[in-house]
Amino acid sequence: MLNQDKLAEFSASLRGRIVQPGDADYDTSRKVYNAMIDRHPRLIVYCRDVADVMLSVNFAREQSLLLAVRGGGHNGGGLGTCDEGLVIDLSGLKGIRVDANARTVRVEGGCTWGDVDHATHAFGLATPSGIISTTGVGGLTLGGGLGHLTRKCGLAVDNLIEADVVLADGTLVTANAEQRPELYWALRGGGGNFGVVTSFLFRLHAISTVVAGPTFWPLDKAGDVLRWYRDFIRKAPQDLNGFFTYLTVPAADPFSKELQGKKVCGVIWCYAGPADQADAVFKPVAEFGPPLMHGVQPMPFPAWQSAFDALYPPGDQWYWRADFVTEISDAAIAEHEKFGPQMPTGQSTMHLYPIDGAAHRAKPGDTAFSYREANWGAVFAGVGGSPADVPAISAWCKDYWNALHPHSSGGAYVNMMMDDEGEDRIRASYRDNYPRLVAAKKRYDPANLFRVNQNIWPH
Repeated sequence: MLNQDKLAEFSASLRGRIVQPGDADYDTSRKVYNAMIDRHPRLIVYCRDVADVMLSVNFAREQSLLLAVRGGGHNGGGLGTCDEGLVIDLSGLKGIRVDANARTVRVEGGCTWGDVDHATHAFGLATPSGIISTTGVGGLTLGGGLGHLTRKCGLAVDNLIEADVVLADGTLVTANAEQRPELYWALRGGGGNFGVVTSFLFRLHAISTVVAGPTFWPLDKAGDVLRWYRDFIRKAPQDLNGFFTYLTVPAADPFSKELQGKKVCGVIWCYAGPADQADAVFKPVAEFGPPLMHGVQPMPFPAWQSAFDALYPPGDQWYWRADFVTEISDAAIAEHEKFGPQMPTGQSTMHLYPIDGAAHRAKPGDTAFSYREANWGAVFAGVGGSPADVPAISAWCKDYWNALHPHSSGGAYVNMMMDDEGEDRIRASYRDNYPRLVAAKKRYDPANLFRVNQNIWPH
């Protein structure tokens, strides 16, 4: 039973506010991006500043409350919330400061990537993130950070210079290459295991306008497309990123009426190199097939980063699985040809994100993110607008993953794992880095206060 006097004292000490069961906005406040997650926290603390975060961590520890940290709330497994515990909501920490001369941006823990893109684009700069702008900066970064700029600029963690972290004892520390280097190492891929990151300092790159868009081919050409793609993307300039996908063409502009609602395979491109070379880079793409549609065009990077936002709004049902992939074999392609076309809903999809190029410059032990020799990250995402879709999207996702997992590298991108996959999957995702992560966990969170995550046990 929560001590009411202590709760009143805690509430009075905050600049932010607390939402509890029975409050008018409780049901709205407890929602996260994935509507399949239906959890009931005892307290949701909307922190206004770092002091509020420190007070909240201390209160959770002292009152033996399960603690979850919510940035953007996008985690598919619902790891930004919990039942009967305390949720630290960082959405009030929105500060961003761009240093155009140093080419850095300092980002507070409640920001989304859309917030970052808005701030940096004004200076003609960008940093690697994901593919949906409503995603929280914290969750995506701490798990690694795959997205449109991976081949050119590396992962989000490869561009993380330092972080301010509230530890389990309630203290605020800075972690970088010189200060607490072991914590800095662990944060770059180790997820939310080590504390609440209240600000990130990222390296920026001179990226403003990109040439981006989809190329679609008929479903019955998927095998040919995948065989072409696996070789093409590995040899392509690092300025070009493109992930292979099965999808249903949205019933909206700019897609033609003939394509809308049609199941296709395709590659979603983002070219961030010299504009005068774009035509030459895309020439073999436009000629292969030929495609049903080749829709690349120049656009501001923030426009491309937010292009999928409307297709995947908050409140849909999500179930997903993931794997790292080093080689796309002919046997694997045969399984893709079998399961990809069976997408049970218009939003369900499969993506193969390239993680070669600049992401290969680091060695497996340089950051907690281990799979530096992998060439793709695969995600199988069952998505539906209604709870009635859950059995179909979950079954398709699991069956697809089960068929392809034997052709994978063994581990998975922790940001795209559900919370029911078990400790063995977590260990497989960190491989030889796991003992070092356990040592960091013992040092910075020996009682495992931060365990609502893909958890690394301090033992």
